[in-house]
Amino acid sequence: MNTCPNKDYDPILDSIADGVFTVDKDWNIMSFNKAAENITGVPRRKAIGSKCWEVFQAEICERNCLLKNTLKTNKPSVNKIFHIMKKSGVPIPISISTAILKNEAGEIIGGVETFRDLSEIEELRKEISGKSTHYDMVTRNHRLLDIFNTLPAISLSGSPVLILGESGTGKELLAKAIHNLSERKKGPFIAVNCGALPENLLESELFGYKKGAFTDAKADKPGRFDRARGGTLFLDEIGDLPKSVQVKLLRVLQEHIYEPLGSTDPVISDVRIIAATNRDLNKMVESGEFRNDLFYRIHVMPLTLPPLRDRKDDIPLLVEHFTSHFNTIYKRSIESVSPDAMAVLLKYRYPGNIRELENILQHAFVLCQVSVIDKKHLPEYLFDNISGKAQESDWKSVQLFEKNRIEHALERNRFSRVKTANELGMHTTTLWRKMNKYGIVS
Repeated sequence: MNTCPNKDYDPILDSIADGVFTVDKDWNIMSFNKAAENITGVPRRKAIGSKCWEVFQAEICERNCLLKNTLKTNKPSVNKIFHIMKKSGVPIPISISTAILKNEAGEIIGGVETFRDLSEIEELRKEISGKSTHYDMVTRNHRLLDIFNTLPAISLSGSPVLILGESGTGKELLAKAIHNLSERKKGPFIAVNCGALPENLLESELFGYKKGAFTDAKADKPGRFDRARGGTLFLDEIGDLPKSVQVKLLRVLQEHIYEPLGSTDPVISDVRIIAATNRDLNKMVESGEFRNDLFYRIHVMPLTLPPLRDRKDDIPLLVEHFTSHFNTIYKRSIESVSPDAMAVLLKYRYPGNIRELENILQHAFVLCQVSVIDKKHLPEYLFDNISGKAQESDWKSVQLFEKNRIEHALERNRFSRVKTANELGMHTTTLWRKMNKYGIVS
């Protein structure tokens, strides 16, 4: 049982390497340890009394708050991996765990969250990924590589960029790549999900407000345009932007000024706008849901990310990437995915795209207690939703995957066929036959 912390607990909490904070039922931060200060870059004195989402500028706060889910279901979350934004605007990967906070009488009074900085592990993962990683995105797909070839010029142009693609295709990663290649790379990268906040809250989140602008406005609060000053503001799901806010955003793009709520003094905007959506903005313009003048303002540099079902040649590469990533995070030693399991992964259509593939591999890691992930470790729903037989190109990907798997195993075992066969779980005769099939010389 977690009980309410008091000041006597501070030395203990400050000695912990993980960040720890607690919130009351109104999401006000009650305690904030030293590691939390170091990881987020937010001083304790500023964090205490603030809403938790004001400190953790993260997509999870807007879409799927783990702490909120824990308080709702009475179930803790353990080691869920997300990115948050440091005060400086630098994104960092963290591992989050949550639990309910109770007082001595056993009454629920809030929640507690611990989080661990995974930056060093992430750097190690990038080194492991090798040359197939481009701007933190793993691919060999020609359509994506064509986009990457244009990124340096697009990034330096300073023009608004519109990233189109289904959910889970990596739109925010691409936006970060553009920011990191631009002349604003030393400035903050601030993201906001336009579809996750109600209209009145979204306007104040974007433009900020002045003390007294409304009942609960006890002090001035900077908006995300202000926090992104000198850097980049990423407007995710801009197709969900209310018409009233579309008008104000258009003014920022045209005149480079905005007014916080409750103020009549214009503020100069010094941000680069990158927008993204999974919706068809052309149809929304035709139906009147989206302003055509705003559309043409943000449609200067459109980039379309292909869904995973159209870049299946990347699935073996992504599987290897996520396997390496989860091995590092969870301190496991899973070596590969079996060809049968890979065939299933190649036949599935991935409505959730790369994010869904990552979740599938995470599911398999939980169930797999041996060195190779097999079909039985994959989620059941995959087998009800795979589309017939694998295409010829899919099987070529399986064969390429198996060839790479054998070559890497041979290198690890100093080209000993017996040790390699044992590691791969096959007879030496089978290994020899596959080596001949793929032209592998040892």
